[in-house]
Amino acid sequence: MKVFNFDFQVRGYELDSFGHVNNAVYVNYYEQARWVIMEHLGLLSYFKESGHFLVVVKAQLKYIDELHLLEKGIVKTVFYTEGFFVIFKQEIINKAGKKVNTATFKCLFVNKKREALDIPDILKNKNYDNHRQDR
Repeated sequence: MKVFNFDFQVRGYELDSFGHVNNAVYVNYYEQARWVIMEHLGLLSYFKESGHFLVVVKAQLKYIDELHLLEKGIVKTVFYTEGFFVIFKQEIINKAGKKVNTATFKCLFVNKKREALDIPDILKNKNYDNHRQDR
């Protein structure tokens, strides 16, 4: 399964009163990593042309350790399809190589009327594993 990496650095406004990254900010890191993947796969032009888009219908996060000001991290992402859904398995690794957070996002393609759609051919035709590997 192809692993996509997205590098980032913690910014000051992402910290909470305890001096580490606020728990909600992890969702932003994960979402930005998914946008970069969509761009890499050529889906951004598909979104613009079709009016379809990908929405998160379920998110699960597990907090393992903290990230601090200016610390660098990597979001590692793999994805697969399951029926009408695209499942993103993601994790954040700190500069020391330690896992600090894991997440699973279940996503669905919808049209402008918010009606569920099948996985578009542009994604089905990519040469990535299209089934779950970790059962």
